[in-house]
Amino acid sequence: MKTNKNTRTFIRFFHLLIGITFVSILLSVWLQCSDSDSKIAQEPAQKQIPNSFGFYSDSLDHQTNFVAKNETLSDILLKHGISASDINQIVDKAQPYLDVKKIVAGNVYHAFTFDDSLSTLAYFVYEKSPSDFVVFNLKDSIHVYESEKEIVINENQKSAVIDQSLWVSLMNVDASPELAIKLSQIFAWQIDFYHLQKGDNFKVIYEELFIDNKFFAIGKILGAYFNHSGKDFFAVPFTQDSVFQYFDEDGNSLRKAFLKAPLEFGRISSRYSKSRLHPVLKKRRPHLGVDYAAPVGTPVRSTGDGVVSEMGYNGGAGRFVKVRHNSVYTTMYLHLSKYAKSLKKGARVQQGQVIGYVGSTGLSTGPHLDYRFFVNGSAVDPLKVEVPPSHPIKDELRVEYEIQRDSVMKMLDKIELPVITNPA
Repeated sequence: MKTNKNTRTFIRFFHLLIGITFVSILLSVWLQCSDSDSKIAQEPAQKQIPNSFGFYSDSLDHQTNFVAKNETLSDILLKHGISASDINQIVDKAQPYLDVKKIVAGNVYHAFTFDDSLSTLAYFVYEKSPSDFVVFNLKDSIHVYESEKEIVINENQKSAVIDQSLWVSLMNVDASPELAIKLSQIFAWQIDFYHLQKGDNFKVIYEELFIDNKFFAIGKILGAYFNHSGKDFFAVPFTQDSVFQYFDEDGNSLRKAFLKAPLEFGRISSRYSKSRLHPVLKKRRPHLGVDYAAPVGTPVRSTGDGVVSEMGYNGGAGRFVKVRHNSVYTTMYLHLSKYAKSLKKGARVQQGQVIGYVGSTGLSTGPHLDYRFFVNGSAVDPLKVEVPPSHPIKDELRVEYEIQRDSVMKMLDKIELPVITNPA
């Protein structure tokens, strides 16, 4: 009997132990589930990321298109259901950021619309350039602003040996043709890029600009070396007097300044204009130079060192002289009465040298000089040409410059030139 009692006690204890264990397991599971639910509740919803134009568009439909020839902003907005009254408000608010009459054919625009039956326009974006854009926020009220995309700057370097031309050499090393223009502008006064020789070579360190992970443009040249006709030329970037420019290894500026005017005495009688009423023809036409009124015979000076590339008589221009200063800059002097003695095509002239005399030849109503300035073959306003000063490094900046120079030249020295093998 005593044994049976002990057995029953043991069985009851065993059942109790099982019950406690089961409850503990259930409690543990409940706590884990509760903790998991709590964590899920605490986790924030997936964060939206602004698009490259700075606003959230995940819930919007996006269309990209190009401005068609002769298409206006009004034409585009009308296609997207914007009323004439709203377009007028948009045009008014866009004025500080965009001349809506001059949107450029071929430029990109974006339409962000709601996913509704009318595809209602929420945002309209016009890209003024690959980096600059104007946003039209039409969600609640009309709000217009401009901004720019983030530009990512990467440093790169190239080297090449000239075989045919600078352009071809850069293409052979998978470099942007824009790099040829940059180099020719930097070394314009030291190297005649029209007469590069086979075997000339260069090394360059430069910035590449990327927008939306796509190459956009060449940025600053961070250092360059060019060997032309056996002579070494260096370009070291340095900022002096708030002007970013390039100097050689001795601290001399690579740029030479132009004279502000080709005459010592005279007054401006007509300025550069894309649409001027011609005093003789009585028709509106471009005037791509600056007129200096002066008496017949007033000496005309070359505004920079260079070579006379053309001279002669040419219709409305009358008697003229054209001076090529380098591969970038050219100047032209029109309506001359006569040339300087011994001046001829191919002659080398120095800055300030007299090349001719004021006259009134060609289409002219009185004695004056029409002075024209060309950059890479395109006429620009001579009064607005920005040519950095040609002063050498100042004494007080010499130590700072030499540190910069030594760093650049050390980096250039590490760049190896490609080996050119001549085919048998």
